Amino acid sequence: MVLPDRPAEELIREGAESLGIPVGPGELGQYAAYVRELLDWNQRMNLTAVTDAREIAVKHILDSLTCFLAVSAGKGVRVLDIGTGAGFPGMVLKIHAPETPLTLLDSTRKKLDFLEHLAKALGLSGVETLHARAEDAGRDRRYRERFDLVTARAVAELRVLLELCLPFVRVGGLFLAMKGPRGDEEVGPAKRALSLLGGEIERVIPFSLPFGAGERRLILVRKRRPTPAAYPRKAGTPSRAPL
Repeated sequence: MVLPDRPAEELIREGAESLGIPVGPGELGQYAAYVRELLDWNQRMNLTAVTDAREIAVKHILDSLTCFLAVSAGKGVRVLDIGTGAGFPGMVLKIHAPETPLTLLDSTRKKLDFLEHLAKALGLSGVETLHARAEDAGRDRRYRERFDLVTARAVAELRVLLELCLPFVRVGGLFLAMKGPRGDEEVGPAKRALSLLGGEIERVIPFSLPFGAGERRLILVRKRRPTPAAYPRKAGTPSRAPL
């Protein structure tokens, strides 16, 4: 992939427009600041393997913006981003829809330190960080079945993700798995997990990232029934022994 030799901010604007997700000047300024802060912090800790500003703009920020091809957000839509890492897609969703209450979950404290700093630097309110394993937080009454939308980007295989994520989704709410070009191949093997955990595939959206940055799949899951109390299983079990 060879990106055009233009500023990251311009690539975000052009790419978002090509996806049908227009962004305003103030929003673009926040994304540009996001890129600068990420590159600065990345010199001290491993937040991303991508170290070129233009690649961050396309592979991380534009890729995260594509969640709006499948879902909407805003005031009253409580969102949880699981395994958020450097904040993708959660912080991008927050910038684009700033009235959305957002919780960012990660098991690495230093990554959450960066995200707390970033929220302050960008003037974003209504951002909560949660330092925990998803398997543990998913059993906590404060978080279990409390969210309208749960997102996860490139975290694990779909049948593993379902056990980690669906316990947080309220009945009637949505889980969005952001996957690579073969993500739809994970749907078949995940049927048992869907049945056990109370989910149903609503749709799979295939698309191409701008600037030849690759094929992607958005897998949208609707929560139809409460997740049984036995799930999620103890930490590490979902990945070692997927449903």
